[in-house]
Amino acid sequence: MGHKEKDGLTRLELKIMQVVWRRGPSNVTEVQEDLDEPLAYTTVQTMLNILERKRKVKRKLRGRAYEYSAAVSESKAVSHAVRDLVDRMFGGSSEELVMSLIKSRQLDRETIARLTKRLEEGDGE
Repeated sequence: MGHKEKDGLTRLELKIMQVVWRRGPSNVTEVQEDLDEPLAYTTVQTMLNILERKRKVKRKLRGRAYEYSAAVSESKAVSHAVRDLVDRMFGGSSEELVMSLIKSRQLDRETIARLTKRLEEGDGE
Protein backbone atom coordinates (compact mmCIF):
# COMPACT_ATOMS: atom_id res chain seq x y z
CA MET A 1 0.00 0.00 0.00
CA GLY A 2 2.95 2.29 0.63
CA HIS A 3 3.65 3.59 -2.87
CA LYS A 4 1.17 6.42 -3.20
CA GLU A 5 3.62 9.24 -3.91
CA LYS A 6 4.40 9.05 -7.63
CA ASP A 7 2.88 5.72 -8.51
CA GLY A 8 0.15 6.97 -10.81
CA LEU A 9 0.61 7.68 -14.51
CA THR A 10 0.08 11.05 -16.15
CA ARG A 11 -1.96 11.17 -19.37
CA LEU A 12 1.21 11.33 -21.47
CA GLU A 13 2.92 8.51 -19.56
CA LEU A 14 -0.17 6.38 -20.08
CA LYS A 15 -0.12 7.05 -23.84
CA ILE A 16 3.49 5.89 -23.98
CA MET A 17 2.77 2.83 -21.83
CA GLN A 18 -0.10 1.93 -24.18
CA VAL A 19 2.36 1.85 -27.10
CA VAL A 20 4.78 -0.37 -25.16
CA TRP A 21 1.94 -2.72 -24.11
CA ARG A 22 0.72 -2.91 -27.72
CA ARG A 23 4.12 -3.26 -29.45
CA GLY A 24 6.13 -5.14 -26.85
CA PRO A 25 9.82 -4.24 -26.38
CA SER A 26 10.53 -1.08 -28.40
CA ASN A 27 13.17 1.60 -28.76
CA VAL A 28 12.50 5.35 -28.55
CA THR A 29 12.05 5.73 -32.33
CA GLU A 30 9.52 2.89 -32.50
CA VAL A 31 7.51 4.29 -29.59
CA GLN A 32 7.65 7.76 -31.18
CA GLU A 33 6.37 6.41 -34.52
CA ASP A 34 3.50 4.55 -32.87
CA LEU A 35 2.09 7.48 -30.88
CA ASP A 36 -1.25 8.99 -31.97
CA GLU A 37 -0.09 12.54 -31.32
CA PRO A 38 3.39 13.46 -32.57
CA LEU A 39 6.03 14.07 -29.89
CA ALA A 40 9.69 15.05 -30.22
CA TYR A 41 12.22 12.22 -29.94
CA THR A 42 13.76 13.84 -26.85
CA THR A 43 10.32 14.08 -25.19
CA VAL A 44 9.63 10.39 -25.77
CA GLN A 45 13.09 9.55 -24.43
CA THR A 46 12.52 11.68 -21.33
CA MET A 47 9.11 10.09 -20.72
CA LEU A 48 10.58 6.58 -21.04
CA ASN A 49 13.32 7.50 -18.56
CA ILE A 50 10.69 8.78 -16.10
CA LEU A 51 8.69 5.56 -16.58
CA GLU A 52 11.84 3.58 -15.88
CA ARG A 53 12.41 5.55 -12.67
CA LYS A 54 8.82 4.81 -11.69
CA ARG A 55 9.57 1.13 -12.46
CA LYS A 56 6.83 0.96 -15.11
CA VAL A 57 9.28 -0.03 -17.86
CA LYS A 58 12.60 -1.86 -17.95
CA ARG A 59 15.32 -1.10 -20.46
CA LYS A 60 18.18 -3.05 -21.94
CA LEU A 61 20.77 -2.18 -24.54
CA ARG A 62 20.12 -3.62 -28.01
CA GLY A 63 22.94 -2.67 -30.33
CA ARG A 64 23.34 1.09 -29.86
CA ALA A 65 19.80 1.83 -28.66
CA TYR A 66 17.93 1.03 -25.48
CA GLU A 67 14.90 -1.17 -25.81
CA TYR A 68 12.08 -0.53 -23.35
CA SER A 69 9.62 -3.17 -22.20
CA ALA A 70 6.68 -2.99 -19.80
CA ALA A 71 7.48 -3.82 -16.18
CA VAL A 72 3.80 -3.72 -15.18
CA SER A 73 0.84 -5.29 -16.94
CA GLU A 74 -1.91 -3.16 -18.43
CA SER A 75 -4.52 -4.73 -16.14
CA LYS A 76 -2.40 -3.95 -13.06
CA ALA A 77 -1.99 -0.33 -14.14
CA VAL A 78 -5.73 -0.06 -14.82
CA SER A 79 -6.69 -1.47 -11.44
CA HIS A 80 -4.23 0.88 -9.74
CA ALA A 81 -5.71 3.89 -11.57
CA VAL A 82 -9.26 2.83 -10.63
CA ARG A 83 -8.29 2.35 -6.99
CA ASP A 84 -6.60 5.77 -7.00
CA LEU A 85 -9.72 7.39 -8.50
CA VAL A 86 -12.01 5.71 -5.97
CA ASP A 87 -9.74 6.84 -3.11
CA ARG A 88 -9.45 10.44 -4.28
CA MET A 89 -12.96 11.12 -5.59
CA PHE A 90 -15.20 8.71 -3.70
CA GLY A 91 -13.56 8.38 -0.30
CA GLY A 92 -12.56 4.80 -1.05
CA SER A 93 -16.14 3.71 -1.75
CA SER A 94 -16.53 1.85 -5.04
CA GLU A 95 -20.30 1.93 -4.42
CA GLU A 96 -20.17 5.74 -4.67
CA LEU A 97 -18.24 5.45 -7.94
CA VAL A 98 -20.94 3.19 -9.42
CA MET A 99 -23.71 5.52 -8.15
CA SER A 100 -21.91 8.42 -9.81
CA LEU A 101 -21.72 6.49 -13.12
CA ILE A 102 -25.45 5.78 -12.89
CA LYS A 103 -26.37 9.39 -12.00
CA SER A 104 -24.24 10.79 -14.82
CA ARG A 105 -25.98 8.38 -17.24
CA GLN A 106 -22.74 6.50 -17.96
CA LEU A 107 -24.46 3.31 -16.78
CA ASP A 108 -28.09 2.39 -17.48
CA ARG A 109 -30.26 -0.54 -16.41
CA GLU A 110 -29.41 -2.60 -19.51
CA THR A 111 -25.68 -2.17 -18.94
CA ILE A 112 -25.98 -3.11 -15.26
CA ALA A 113 -28.03 -6.19 -16.19
CA ARG A 114 -25.43 -7.17 -18.79
CA LEU A 115 -22.57 -6.74 -16.32
CA THR A 116 -24.41 -8.76 -13.68
CA LYS A 117 -24.90 -11.56 -16.20
CA ARG A 118 -21.20 -11.50 -17.11
CA LEU A 119 -20.25 -11.73 -13.44
CA GLU A 120 -22.61 -14.66 -12.91
CA GLU A 121 -21.06 -16.42 -15.91
CA GLY A 122 -17.70 -16.06 -14.22
CA ASP A 123 -16.20 -13.40 -16.46
CA GLY A 124 -15.15 -11.42 -13.42
CA GLU A 125 -11.47 -12.22 -13.65
